[in-house]
Amino acid sequence: MLTIELTRLVFNGYHGFYEEEKALGGTFEVNAVVQHTVPTIPVRQIQGTIDYTLVFEIIKNKMEKPTQLLETLATTIAQEILETFLMAQQVSINIKKINPPIIAFRGTVGVTCVLNRGDIAQ
Repeated sequence: MLTIELTRLVFNGYHGFYEEEKALGGTFEVNAVVQHTVPTIPVRQIQGTIDYTLVFEIIKNKMEKPTQLLETLATTIAQEILETFLMAQQVSINIKKINPPIIAFRGTVGVTCVLNRGDIAQ
């Protein structure tokens, strides 16, 4: 098993349940971990692994579309990665809302979705 990681990806977006989130937008941090099988060791060609630039494109495209719930974003990103890369066995997506609009709140809020290949309909 091999793991690729994309960490601390920062996006501005209009994701949220509340009207002010949809109007003002916010900053989000995404972390992705993709575990996959490899046909041969050592890996010497891009075809023997998962191209992290393509994983980034999937994440970027989803983050550009306003979505009401972070849970929806995380699960659809994880599902698309599993559907796109047949060698992927498990995907973990963590999305943090950097400055949530909660009065007197200091910190971040976020969700994490972990999907295994067997979790998606084939």
